[in-house]
Amino acid sequence: MAQVLLVEDDPFLSTLLKNRLQKEGLDVLLAKTGSEALETLKKSQPDLVLLDLILPEKSGFEVLEAMTSEPQYGKPPVIIISNLGQDQDIDRAKQLGVVDYFIKAQISIDDLVQKIKNYLSTALKQ
Repeated sequence: MAQVLLVEDDPFLSTLLKNRLQKEGLDVLLAKTGSEALETLKKSQPDLVLLDLILPEKSGFEVLEAMTSEPQYGKPPVIIISNLGQDQDIDRAKQLGVVDYFIKAQISIDDLVQKIKNYLSTALKQ
């Protein structure tokens, strides 16, 4: 079973996404802050990280920078799910190695879940 770390501080969205992903047969770990995300990454090796950028304590960018520079966090692929949609934010995230970037207002939960499943099925076959 694929494991996903969902890093999202919005309680409604995190519950909705977690439930949908679990229905699809995924094991979902939940972190509500950037610091919590890094703590979780130290203990587990998820197959994918779904990362919001605007988070309490540490931003998603700070989490990405820590993951890039410190081997203790492993190298799981990261998909950004954020309200930040400016080119500079997307470019910065891609420079930090994210595999995809979705703007919350521009994608439905159904489409997002499908894209996550598609990504995992491709990545786990390799």
